[in-house]
Amino acid sequence: MTKRLLIIDNASNCLDMALRAQLAGWTVKWYDRPRPDGTPRRAGEGMVEKISDFNEIKRKWLDWADLVYLPDNVLWGDMLEPYRLAGYPILGAHPAAAALELDRAAGQKAMKDSGMRIMESKAFFDYDAAIAFVKKNPKYLVSKPSGDANKALSYVASDPADLVYMLSRWKGREDLRKAAKEEGFILQERKYGIEMAVGGWYGPGGWSKWFYENWEYKKLMDGDLGVATGEMGTLSRMVRKSKLAEQVLLPIGPILEKMGYVGYVDNNCIIDDEAPWPMEWTLARDGWPTKHNITAHVKNADPIQWQLDLLNGKDTMECVDGEVCVSVLIALPDFPYSRITNKELCGIPIRGAEDMEHIHLSEAMLGTAPTMVGDKVVDLPDLVTCGDYTMVVTGTGETITQARASAYKSVKKVKIPNNPFYRLDIGAGRMIKQLPELHKLGFAKGLER
Repeated sequence: MTKRLLIIDNASNCLDMALRAQLAGWTVKWYDRPRPDGTPRRAGEGMVEKISDFNEIKRKWLDWADLVYLPDNVLWGDMLEPYRLAGYPILGAHPAAAALELDRAAGQKAMKDSGMRIMESKAFFDYDAAIAFVKKNPKYLVSKPSGDANKALSYVASDPADLVYMLSRWKGREDLRKAAKEEGFILQERKYGIEMAVGGWYGPGGWSKWFYENWEYKKLMDGDLGVATGEMGTLSRMVRKSKLAEQVLLPIGPILEKMGYVGYVDNNCIIDDEAPWPMEWTLARDGWPTKHNITAHVKNADPIQWQLDLLNGKDTMECVDGEVCVSVLIALPDFPYSRITNKELCGIPIRGAEDMEHIHLSEAMLGTAPTMVGDKVVDLPDLVTCGDYTMVVTGTGETITQARASAYKSVKKVKIPNNPFYRLDIGAGRMIKQLPELHKLGFAKGLER
């Protein structure tokens, strides 16, 4: 019997998952929340059946689904909680777990209660109070927002004056003052070291046997220059044994068990010669493009069934121990500012994106585009863009070099007019220096360049 997947999405995150589910024989229904101006999002148009009436989710589709998946932890967790408690097959969405990420202070407390060493932090709801605190406490150089805030509000300052300037600048915006008052933010002690994260999957049977070690490339440009984006790419590997997981992931197991949480858990850290210093959780969601790295790592013929199995206490995920993955975001200008400039990005042809082993489509749809037929130009149905976050390209291998070669070979096959761009140093750049340092500290053992 055909299985049924319901996706409740907040921002066109799940086209790749929906397409892969369909190829594996699942029937898919996808709710993709409209844009802030009320216009529908067009990702997957002509490719996946989308739900337009939000009210039908509770009235019709929750009972229909064999698996319910949410890619984000900000919306609808409270709405779905009675259904989750009643036994509906809802993966990830869990208000108490999401709070450990969205409420920075609560997340820090959970780490401390689990026996982890944490960086000192203090919660604020007012920029003036934060500015006064920084002037008296110069080691607090990191600011991180709570709730569904703009990621650009996560800031690591070089000195107190730098942070005071940024706090003063944010204070000048009414919307940010309001967000601070409602949801708060933390100022955190700055540690100097190497940033590395580790994730895993928790279910009724405890932790999965697989751990996902990962390094994010958040800045727009090569060499970690430019503005912070959601992320431009990720280096990762899947392992059965992880020293970092043992220290900053497994200890929270009892808290997750008490919650009844099922889903992905990630902890991002700074590693120095004292210890790994956990910074923040990712809970009740996968993260992007981590979702695509994981898709590339997982070898199950059915990319959805192992997630349903997790809900039922079975660990059926199949991976290759030690396999490396590199993911690269291909974006269009004015990313990451397109939602501010409102630049029209629908209908740009996408060529060379047929290879689903490496290509993970995001803001793309079926449209029409000029196509060469012999020596003539003819308008034909084709894959086109419908936003700035066009796709993520992945490559895997036994080493970082092999994974990079695989990813960038596939990147070069994609042709999009209007100057698409991507970083050239995912998996390289700072890792050239940092990987040997990690090895000396006992982390990422076996990972080779």
